[in-house]
Amino acid sequence: MKLKFTKMHGAGNDFVVIDAINQRVDLTPAQWKLLADRRFGVGADQMLVVEKPASPQMDFRYRIYNADGGEVEQCGNGARAFVRFAIEKGLTDKRAIKVETMSGVIEPRLETDGNITVDMGAPVLDPASVPFDAAGLQGKAEGDDTLWPLDVGGRTCWISVVSMGNPHAVQVVDDAATARVETDGPVIERHERFPKRVNAGFMQIANKHEIHLRVYERGAGETLACGTGACAAVVAGIRRGLLASPVKVNTRGGVLSIAWQGGDSHVMMSGPAVSVFDGEIDI
Repeated sequence: MKLKFTKMHGAGNDFVVIDAINQRVDLTPAQWKLLADRRFGVGADQMLVVEKPASPQMDFRYRIYNADGGEVEQCGNGARAFVRFAIEKGLTDKRAIKVETMSGVIEPRLETDGNITVDMGAPVLDPASVPFDAAGLQGKAEGDDTLWPLDVGGRTCWISVVSMGNPHAVQVVDDAATARVETDGPVIERHERFPKRVNAGFMQIANKHEIHLRVYERGAGETLACGTGACAAVVAGIRRGLLASPVKVNTRGGVLSIAWQGGDSHVMMSGPAVSVFDGEIDI
């Protein structure tokens, strides 16, 4: 089939965005994987699909496929690309939209300065709901958080577990630039304690309002930025007493701003989203 698409990115986290309202889209996992391939396809960390909503109270439905072809629950940087795509392609005349995802409703909004703010909802902090199997482990308290020991290649990493609609394991490191992302990231991603796999975050604290972050994403490998990973890291840092809202998150691809007031309050994420080019591919 011929498939029209737009290549976009949010702080270097890149996407193939597809309008499934005005064209038929029915791809297999192998075809999604081919589309994401940087040599044989278009190339992307994730593919984002814009669909009609199931509920009349919503504006759109948002589906996400990772570079390995698997469908996942949430993508924060993608949510910013989603609203810019919907506006630029004339699918809506609203600057703020309500969007159904596999993990719940998100509300991205295009600001007057060109950045996009997304209400990412409240974080899920119960380990079993992340999901994380804590059976037999002895956690240790730090602030309002519980750190869990994770065996990674014979070493113990102390992690915070958070879900932002998708699971995250966040650890604090001395230097994000030299953190063991390439070696430990794949091990953590597929660790048996995470039955749905996990995104592995490596967070360096600069000060109470600024961090440096690298994330090894589930099904995509290390990306230049991870929106939900930034949210999860800030939530973990605030709960541990290391950070205070708002927090500037420096990723390898750009800067995100995350605000969270604790408890059941929603996490607000702001950052850029850019259209790179439009194209059409036979797939």
